[in-house]
Amino acid sequence: MTNKLSSEDLDKIVENQCFHLPYFRAMLRAVEQSFYPREGLPEPVLDVGSGDGHFAWAMLTQQAWFGFDPWLEPSKEAQKYELYHSLIISDAHSLPSVSGHFASALSNSVLEHIPDVQGVLDEVYRALQDGGAFYYAVPNHRWREQLWGQAFFKRLGLKRLASAYERFFNKISRHVNLDAPEVWTERLKQAGFESVETFNYFPVWALRMLERGHAAVLPNLLWKKMFGKWVLFPSRKNPFLRFNKIRKLVDNPKCEDGVCSFFIAKKGAGESCL
Repeated sequence: MTNKLSSEDLDKIVENQCFHLPYFRAMLRAVEQSFYPREGLPEPVLDVGSGDGHFAWAMLTQQAWFGFDPWLEPSKEAQKYELYHSLIISDAHSLPSVSGHFASALSNSVLEHIPDVQGVLDEVYRALQDGGAFYYAVPNHRWREQLWGQAFFKRLGLKRLASAYERFFNKISRHVNLDAPEVWTERLKQAGFESVETFNYFPVWALRMLERGHAAVLPNLLWKKMFGKWVLFPSRKNPFLRFNKIRKLVDNPKCEDGVCSFFIAKKGAGESCL
């Protein structure tokens, strides 16, 4: 990582997430948000899977970002932030952009949901300028293996229930690609990327905290429905937001046996696709 973030920078990152999202989502997103400013994102920036725009808003970007997402309703939400130079409803397998246009690209917790993900990696490679970099975060194979509910049923000797729980949790999470970093690296190389760096993050205890948080999300859903916001009392002193716990996690985000992986894939010079 090239850029050092100050303590104030990290505080702001955690606030931007845990003041606006249920704590179990904020915990993961805050860690992920801290990676991109450490690396830097030269513009124009391609955001693959821009969703409702919250992540871009939390980055407080003033850069030239271009968002692509296949879903209309989240994209309408993203428009309200007025951050993107352009928001396009598009399947990432066929990006409506000129080859070699973007200086950098990112995709945060998106690629794990996409069938035939190789086609998306090929398209991102095509859209990047020579020397451009693609930054993305995904859960890896350990996510499937380390779920608390699965481990609980296994300890009781209930292997079928353990397997059923794992399938259920990943189904509601819409996970398609829960693969080891080596698998992703091979895909990136196949797409044409010259160099690939990766590291793991998000320890098992954090995954299990996130997992159990799904069972406690009902109040947040109610507030979102009634007041249009996930969090009613955005304060560091609100014990339900877990600010201090999330802040410590963001301080030391890398974790060798983490259940998620971050990738930096760079396109070589003079390789633009025509």
